Amino acid sequence: MRSERSERSPERVEGRVEGRVERYKVAVLTISDKCSKGQREDKSGAAVQELLKQVPWEVVKYEIIPDEPDMIKERLIYYSDNLKVGLVLTNGGTGFTARDLTPEATREVIEREVPGIPEAMRVECLKITKRAMLSRAIAGIRGRTLIINLPGSTKGAKESLEVILDTLPHGLDMILEKEH
Repeated sequence: MRSERSERSPERVEGRVEGRVERYKVAVLTISDKCSKGQREDKSGAAVQELLKQVPWEVVKYEIIPDEPDMIKERLIYYSDNLKVGLVLTNGGTGFTARDLTPEATREVIEREVPGIPEAMRVECLKITKRAMLSRAIAGIRGRTLIINLPGSTKGAKESLEVILDTLPHGLDMILEKEH
């Protein structure tokens, strides 16, 4: 006999997280000067959205903005406080250039940091490339929203999200104080 708890637990079946009824709302925010000006195609934002098809969540907002800290903060606050999304995934702005300020902007709007998420992404991605140690991504909670920074490269964003995707439903359930 299966317990009530195990019936709610997600199981990995054919690349999809099964057993979830909840359709969390998700916002995907690409942060790139070049993409925002139309000088480059946003392949990493597309890759993130494609991976999200593995879970029963709905991408309710997708935007591309330049590497402007005030604009990043404004969008993160809007997604959390007004759209009330459960998850915000940013991609871009986590590197070493002077304009890479996504982690700093994120830190200014979150209430509690969740260091284990970017730590797990870096640890697992280091098994693929040593460049993973160069990511300055952070994650944290604002209200009832989990905000996670992903790298801007398509490969880095995809690999990082793959590391954490199966665990995110449990984290989102905890934020909403659902039985977990």
